[in-house]
Amino acid sequence: MREKRTALITAGASGLGLVIAETLSKRGIAIHILDQDESAIAKAQSRLPNASFSTGDAASHHDVGDMFKNFTSSGLKLDYLINNVGIAGPAGLTDDIEPIDWDRTLAVNLNSAFYVTRLAVPLLRATRGVIVNISSTAGLFGCPHRSPYVASKWALIGLTKTWAMEFGPDGIRVNAVCPGSIEGPRIDGVIDRDAANRGLDPAQVRANYQNQTSMRTLVTAEDVAETVAFLCSDAARHISGQALAVDGHTETLASS
Repeated sequence: MREKRTALITAGASGLGLVIAETLSKRGIAIHILDQDESAIAKAQSRLPNASFSTGDAASHHDVGDMFKNFTSSGLKLDYLINNVGIAGPAGLTDDIEPIDWDRTLAVNLNSAFYVTRLAVPLLRATRGVIVNISSTAGLFGCPHRSPYVASKWALIGLTKTWAMEFGPDGIRVNAVCPGSIEGPRIDGVIDRDAANRGLDPAQVRANYQNQTSMRTLVTAEDVAETVAFLCSDAARHISGQALAVDGHTETLASS
């Protein structure tokens, strides 16, 4: 019997990805992180001294291919894939969004999941592993001023359900986690850009975000990470093809 299981986390050197990595590591899971930010990797190494790291862009199929060559040559097995990498993308009306910004948002948020998953699946078949895609409540609702982000997150849920059907016979479970707005620097930036585009005070926009949920709150990275850990556990052995929201029950993402 293998002593340790292994998780691969994209963009796991900072933010939500790092919290997921730490949460899984505390459960005895070996961690491998793919991240393009070398300074973030250096900081993450001090918090995860037993983790291994690859430097590369998950939105580049060349970088992803190189990472998997190194991963497999090292003899590592793969039990859990967490497709976490994502960017907020531009905020604005659709006719004000530049094609280059649309393309980059889809490349990072959507293409990366395909590039990584297609090479991870042969390894996951051997372990009857788990895939968790980090989508968003924006993958469940329309969200004005966020067209590229919304498109990518809806698509991730479609892939989740499709992959659950494709790989279920191999014993691979595939689910999506849909966080609401997560407290921290990233949502602060989103709120600031949203406020600037709409000519509003950021404090008013933040209150609007909180009021979009029944519980009138933002969530934490730890909330999301614990849900990912549950979906990776044997307690979730019959859960697949689901999009699970961690959001305090979003009622709407429409601007107030």
